Amino acid sequence: MKTYSAIPADIEKKWFVIDADGLILGRMAAIIATYLKGKHKPMYTPSMDCGDNIIVINAEKVKLSGAKIDKKIYYWHTGYPGGIKDRTARDLLEGDYPERVVTLAVKRMIHNGPLGRLQLKNLRVFVGPEHTHAAQQPQVLDVAAMNEKNSRNSHNG
Repeated sequence: MKTYSAIPADIEKKWFVIDADGLILGRMAAIIATYLKGKHKPMYTPSMDCGDNIIVINAEKVKLSGAKIDKKIYYWHTGYPGGIKDRTARDLLEGDYPERVVTLAVKRMIHNGPLGRLQLKNLRVFVGPEHTHAAQQPQVLDVAAMNEKNSRNSHNG
């Protein structure tokens, strides 16, 4: 028996839309990363971009479990000596770009290389219930129904 390896002609990409309202950030990001990589498909090939396109709406309404809303800190460095900066998850969610919380969570679950960067381009995150990809006719991916732990109606400070 030979090992199956997908070629670009075999790959069929679908479009999915996820409503992040009330979903736990880490659990949602893990599912999104799986779909971006294509690991949910039987024809998954590690060296090919065989994942689907994901649209996330209502990114500002995502929940964090426990006290992570105040204790989760995002760091970056300016490049200058002593230039370490930080911001909490609450600051990001209440700031100008709350979609960055979802983008960063998924980005850190994807491989850091050329293929991972290509797969991350298939993620579109929107604040609010509207998105600009209606022409692609995305299917609704109900992450909350996959597991009862995926959604929470409390704990967002």
